[in-house]
Amino acid sequence: MSVSVFDMQTMCHLWSTPEMRDVFCENTRLQKWLDFERALAETQAELGLIPAEAASEIAAACDISKIDLAATAEETRRIKHTLVPLLRQVQKRLSPAASENLHYGATTQDVVDTGLILQLKDAHAIVTRDLATIGRELVRLAGEHRDTVMVGRTHGVQALPITFGHKCAIWLDELSRHAERLSQAESRLFVVMLVGAVGSQASYGPRVAEVEAGVAKRLGLAATDISWAPSRDRIAEYATLLAMIAATLSKIGNELFNMQRNEFAEVEEGFTEGKLGSSTMPHKRNPTAAENVAMLSRSVRYSATMMLEAMVQEHERDGIAWKSEWKAVPETLLVTGAILFQAGALLKGLRIDKDAMKRNVEMMQGYLLSEKVMLELGNKVGKNTAHEWLYEASMSGIEKGQSFAEALRAHEHISDTFSDDNVSELTRPEAYLGAIGDSIDRVLAREKDAPWLAA
Repeated sequence: MSVSVFDMQTMCHLWSTPEMRDVFCENTRLQKWLDFERALAETQAELGLIPAEAASEIAAACDISKIDLAATAEETRRIKHTLVPLLRQVQKRLSPAASENLHYGATTQDVVDTGLILQLKDAHAIVTRDLATIGRELVRLAGEHRDTVMVGRTHGVQALPITFGHKCAIWLDELSRHAERLSQAESRLFVVMLVGAVGSQASYGPRVAEVEAGVAKRLGLAATDISWAPSRDRIAEYATLLAMIAATLSKIGNELFNMQRNEFAEVEEGFTEGKLGSSTMPHKRNPTAAENVAMLSRSVRYSATMMLEAMVQEHERDGIAWKSEWKAVPETLLVTGAILFQAGALLKGLRIDKDAMKRNVEMMQGYLLSEKVMLELGNKVGKNTAHEWLYEASMSGIEKGQSFAEALRAHEHISDTFSDDNVSELTRPEAYLGAIGDSIDRVLAREKDAPWLAA
């Protein structure tokens, strides 16, 4: 029986991807635990701490396909322990001698935390790959629309002209910093947990440093200098970083959602045959892709908050805080995976309506250029005087239904200062874009061969 948006056949595609669900499914989770047990046994055998024959048996038995999950679940409920029922399933496939060497010196949190890190490493590869897909789409859009003039809005209303390429380049610039943060976090996050019950490593014996290094190498992780069992900043950092990425994508989704309003109609997400907007209004083409990208981020941000709470640990290990990660971490990655995938598809299929952008620029009949005119006029008569004259001209022009150019020409002082040709040039939106083109070019030049875009 499905009870979650992540496993409902009709809902899971909105909240996750098959690829990320596979990373965090129960089989994968338990297999990662078994991978730890295999790596531990093989390392201990290599160091002569347990018999090589025992390690070979353990390695062969640590295969989730050989485990009775139903029996494991039933035993978990009976004895109320997270790991032991799985180990007992493995022991059934071992000789008595090999069985004595399974899980030798380890504690449950060593296994569970290392398994989680292995899952995060797999998920991280998906995150970086899909982030790069989004980045490449933004490179394309920023370049193609470098000079596509549109309205820039502040406080929700028209302010000054910009280009759509500038908007996309700003998004690209922000995502590039997230990519840098992801890369920087790798060395802190992808580490093994092999510390024993209270972090002393006493149960692993005097050669523990060699054991830890060997297990870490086999699993593609790094060893640590000291226990991180009560130090959950690694997990919290990654969850918070994902929340930041999700927030950026939510902003992009929300912006594209608003730009699709009929009153703006500046962009439209790709339309596929059969897509239905409403059960009662057949004409509707709803911005559902942008809407979903904007919505999903909220879940990630709240899950990240739970990871911050999990940092508050008691003593050397704390199940109260620790176990909250078991819910929040998978959900964070599942939803982040959905956001990344859907945002990439949204940008790839996005249609840009240049005519609508031009129409919206012209909506205010040139008053969008009041700042430019004020600065130019201020050079001749002083800024305060220029502001006063332009205020008079604008208020009068708006009341009379005149264009900005007409209002300027009708003002006696301004008309004496600027010729008709001056006014025409001063009220051209494309002539007041400042350094936008140069800014876009700098970002695109920097990102041309950026490693994160090649992921």
